[in-house]
Amino acid sequence: MQVLDVAAGTGLVTVEAHALVGAAGQVTALDPSPGMLAELRKKLDVQTVEAFAEDMPLPDAGMDFVSMGYALRHVADLDQAFGEYLRVLKPGGRVCIMEISRPASRLGRALLRTHIGVLVPALATLTRQRAEVGRLWAYYGDTIEAAVDPQRVLDALTRAGFTDVQCHVTFGVFREYVGRRPDSTTPTA
Repeated sequence: MQVLDVAAGTGLVTVEAHALVGAAGQVTALDPSPGMLAELRKKLDVQTVEAFAEDMPLPDAGMDFVSMGYALRHVADLDQAFGEYLRVLKPGGRVCIMEISRPASRLGRALLRTHIGVLVPALATLTRQRAEVGRLWAYYGDTIEAAVDPQRVLDALTRAGFTDVQCHVTFGVFREYVGRRPDSTTPTA
């Protein structure tokens, strides 16, 4: 199996994908940050590509699976990115985009803000973590507030040409968007 992990960062999803495909498969990690890819290569020996999701220097129809873990809110153009995902997937290939979104209820939003803005920094202080941990979580909270609307993601996947598009939600916050490249469709990107 050929897997592409888009916006791989330091490789959390890439490492798990590599474990799943085993020695017979191949995982490619794509990220626009050379620093992130350098950190990933310290953990795992995989092919890395420095690029954005919207413009991937990869051949057409070469991947069986495309993943993206918690980075969708950093994509500038969903239509262009999803067109690229479709283009690099083999017919029948699948996409899985994991993302955090704003809770729908006021209570859920308040609980999330408390968790990210108060609880996590307090735990970081108690465990003597670096001061940057609190700033990083504050940034993470801000990016969740700016999260892409779930219906917009589903619509963009459908416009790109994916079928069987679905969104699974866990705890009202964690979303998993999935879709499949049709067996007989030429990519639109």
